Amino acid sequence: MHLTQDYGMWKYKRMIIKGKNWKFGNDIDTDAIIPARYLNTSDPKELAKHLMEDAEKDFPSKVKPEDIIVAGKNFGCGSSREHAPIAIKAAGIQAVVAKSFARIFYRNAFNIGLPIFESDEASEKIQQGDEIEIDADKGIIRNITKDESYTANPIPPFMQELISAGGLVEWTKKKLKV
Repeated sequence: MHLTQDYGMWKYKRMIIKGKNWKFGNDIDTDAIIPARYLNTSDPKELAKHLMEDAEKDFPSKVKPEDIIVAGKNFGCGSSREHAPIAIKAAGIQAVVAKSFARIFYRNAFNIGLPIFESDEASEKIQQGDEIEIDADKGIIRNITKDESYTANPIPPFMQELISAGGLVEWTKKKLKV
């Protein structure tokens, strides 16, 4: 959800994300996110049908639009394929919170417009099914279920522009008016 705030000559859309979370552990690699046997397609809808199925068999049928993934350290390690964040986004996952992300996954996530947040405390304290709310501007992750708040690095305005545009390619098209 984006809340529009007026700051004089320009309008800024504040990024607030709210949903139920799915909890995963450490070192979730890109093969767990989207198994290699499905990489014969780049169709986001097809990839979403197999999201996290090797980590949790029934995940694709249980995940709902607006859900959030919370994980441990080194989320997205493994190969450099963009298929992993594309599958997450195509499944309707709004954001991923983790202790840390593999460097290439981190960049790929922003390139395709998937918000991600690093927070040790949130990763440790949020439990499966907790409802959370993320204020991307302030870097606050609120656990609504437990009435707790955790900090994360806020997403800079430029990176929020990438996310709002749908990723780097769409942002570039809008800037170049293509």
